Amino acid sequence: MRDLTKGNEAKQIVYFAIPMLLGNLLQTLYNTVDSIWVGKGVGEKGLAAVTVSFPIMFMLISLIMGITMGSSIVISQYFGAKDYENVTKSINTTLYFLLISSIVVTVLGIAVSKPILILINTSKDILNEANNYLVIMFLGIIFMFGYNGVTAILRGLGDSKTPLYFLLIATIINIILDPIFIFAFKLGVVGAAVATVIAQAVSFIFSINYINRKHELFKIKLSKIKEADKDLLKKIIKIGIPMGIQQTLVSLAMVFLNSIINLFGVDAMAAYGAAGRIDSFMSMPIMSLSAAVSSFTGQNLGANKKDRVVKGFRATLVIAVGISILIAMLAIIFSSQLISIFNTKREVIDYGIGYLKIVGMFYFTFAIMFIVSGVIRGSGDTMVPMLTTLIGLWGVRVPLAQYLSKKIGIEGVWWSIGIGWVIGSTLNYIYYKTGRWEKKVVIKKPAKI
Repeated sequence: MRDLTKGNEAKQIVYFAIPMLLGNLLQTLYNTVDSIWVGKGVGEKGLAAVTVSFPIMFMLISLIMGITMGSSIVISQYFGAKDYENVTKSINTTLYFLLISSIVVTVLGIAVSKPILILINTSKDILNEANNYLVIMFLGIIFMFGYNGVTAILRGLGDSKTPLYFLLIATIINIILDPIFIFAFKLGVVGAAVATVIAQAVSFIFSINYINRKHELFKIKLSKIKEADKDLLKKIIKIGIPMGIQQTLVSLAMVFLNSIINLFGVDAMAAYGAAGRIDSFMSMPIMSLSAAVSSFTGQNLGANKKDRVVKGFRATLVIAVGISILIAMLAIIFSSQLISIFNTKREVIDYGIGYLKIVGMFYFTFAIMFIVSGVIRGSGDTMVPMLTTLIGLWGVRVPLAQYLSKKIGIEGVWWSIGIGWVIGSTLNYIYYKTGRWEKKVVIKKPAKI
């Protein structure tokens, strides 16, 4: 565990972010390995099937994952206030919520996956493969929720290192199992899903075993999970619902963009999948810093140290923008080589190059948007980031993508992504400057320091 209320602000945030960055890179590598094996072994149709499936799964789990992020904020503020009794109650309540939610999402996901695939113009050539991939992934959703729940709890407590070890285990297992299930067992896209679920299950089991043996503040026991605190659950949901809605809005926008890209054919969707995986790597440092500054904000506001929050925010913003500019240069310069890792078909590469060159120019606005929203979320004010996401995505990106794709082709979709980030970052920063987010702290009593 790390106490983020003392020491140099920038160093605390960066040190906390590094394990999360490594973890996020592993998570992205974990997903990218699937895409590489499928893209090389099954071809552009297999890659397109995995690409079109992901936003649907994300859409159906995003509300729950957003609420899980809310629990991390509550835990971090109680931990900063040294209220360990409510820390433990918040942990048990979070796990109870995730257990029930996993059952609901599994049933719902299996029932609606194919109808949604049809609704978003999925090519008949990949429809069955995409649906089979989703069914397997939803059957293993309890392990995904379990791992992400444990990760959110540990980050709220200031521990960003331990989740990295569990994710490393999952990544190694996935890398080993992918070629076995895809090629040796000849399961194709389904084999990638089976390998992923097995890897997540093993990682989750390891995490439970480790925490029950080593962790100071809590042990995972079914009898304790049943003792969920209703008042704390309401508080977690109140903070988490806007974050969940925000995640859902993002995933719905991804599904809508997929429906537009599907109209340009399988090659375009395969390119979008490859470029999106690369994009995920590029965005990892920014998202890690955003999560770190959120935990930093939560602990320091819980300890009544608002001045440290402002100093930490300014330092993190400078670092994030600098990193984003460097990343954008690499993405643009090496765009062709990066896309060809996934698929060597000329049409796929050309579509992917267009994505990276256009979207890469806007990475610095993505950095601003995420760092500012990290501070706002850490205070417990999750409503405004949700509203700015609503405006940036559904007021700008989605209608602009639909309009520009008809005027200038698929590049119109790429431009809409960047312009949406510009609007989102501007709105977030304006709200940050008002200072209203400081009044949204969960902890109302002075911290005992």
